[in-house]
Amino acid sequence: MDYYRNISYSISHIFLFSFFYLFVPHRYSRQKTVGICLTAVFTLSATDLLKLNIWPESEFCYVVVTVIQILVTQLTGILISSKRNSKIFFMGLTASNYVIAGSAAATILYIFWGNAVASLTVSTMIHFCLLLFLCIRIRTIWLQFCENDYMGSWWELCLIPVLFYCSTTFTAFFPRTLDENPGNIVPTVFLISTMFVSYVVVLRYVESEFNRSGIYWKNIMFESYIKGLENQYDLVEKSERNLKVMRHDMRHFSSLIDSLLNQQEYDEIKKIIDYVNEVANENKVEKYCDNLILNTVISGMAEKARSNRITLQLNICIPREIQINAYEFASVVANLLENAILCVGDLSEEKRKIDGTIQYTGEHILIEFQNPCEQEIKFDEMTGLPRSSKGKQHGLGMQSILSFSEKTGGNVGCYCEDGMFHIMMFAKF
Repeated sequence: MDYYRNISYSISHIFLFSFFYLFVPHRYSRQKTVGICLTAVFTLSATDLLKLNIWPESEFCYVVVTVIQILVTQLTGILISSKRNSKIFFMGLTASNYVIAGSAAATILYIFWGNAVASLTVSTMIHFCLLLFLCIRIRTIWLQFCENDYMGSWWELCLIPVLFYCSTTFTAFFPRTLDENPGNIVPTVFLISTMFVSYVVVLRYVESEFNRSGIYWKNIMFESYIKGLENQYDLVEKSERNLKVMRHDMRHFSSLIDSLLNQQEYDEIKKIIDYVNEVANENKVEKYCDNLILNTVISGMAEKARSNRITLQLNICIPREIQINAYEFASVVANLLENAILCVGDLSEEKRKIDGTIQYTGEHILIEFQNPCEQEIKFDEMTGLPRSSKGKQHGLGMQSILSFSEKTGGNVGCYCEDGMFHIMMFAKF
């Protein structure tokens, strides 16, 4: 039976780290990640010899080796992950639970069939089917969800896989295995079934939260877009009223200019022309770029800057049609402008300045903003972006910017130097 357990456990280890490889956003290259996972598989298989072959009767050895294997497993998941947080820990514990289901199935099949080859074959198929099913159904959404921090800490949810892992281990493997105590087969089956049902509920919750966050950002974007349209509509109405008045008064200006020409009062004529030009410029609806959505959103943010007496200097070159999602792109620009407006809002009026450059050529995109900053900025160690200290509902704009950058294959970075905050995002298509 020892050789059978060794092979069964090794198969579980292989699928365990296959799960890690597929469901963890990688920090390292593919080759290095595979190498770390294979090293972990070899380490777990080697330590299995201690509790299964060298000291099979020692409960102390079993406990110590199992604890070491748990640490190796979970630390490997955290090591290879680009995101080191409670979500990755939850995923690692979940992986352990899924593979323990396959190991328990192998033992149960061996007890009933007595055929090691058939049991290992079916157990491998169970492992493979579980992994394939999870890859098809949730891998993409899970990896996307791991990149965002909308739900904050997952430490409470981590209790679910911890309790299931402990319950299944003490029921099926320790201190007596299922082949030694077949009476635990039925409780083990029901426990594993309950575990899968619980995970379905948790993963559906994850999916609903991911969809909710997507809807949230769309609503924020549409809200900015609608406010921009309202502002533009108000400006157009105001301009039309003022221009109607000016057109009505033009005949008076014309008569006055004719009279001044006869009197050769050229300086007075120049003053009248300057006044007419000034009125025309005041009622001109400013156009920042040819892209309707971006122009509308920027118009709304510019109006917000003007109401806060903030000088906004923008250099924008965006065509009418762009090959990226215009709403997402406009949302990024709106978030950057809003953050800058909040940053300079408390400064003295002469320091309230924001400079921005937005360039799009069809081959690359460049977004760069800079503004005075007198407050201390805390940067996230993982992303390098500013981290909000105002609670859960703050800092989401930076997460949206990072998500857009990663989606477009770009880079985003920022720094604060000599009292000026700089942030730049660049992507080459």
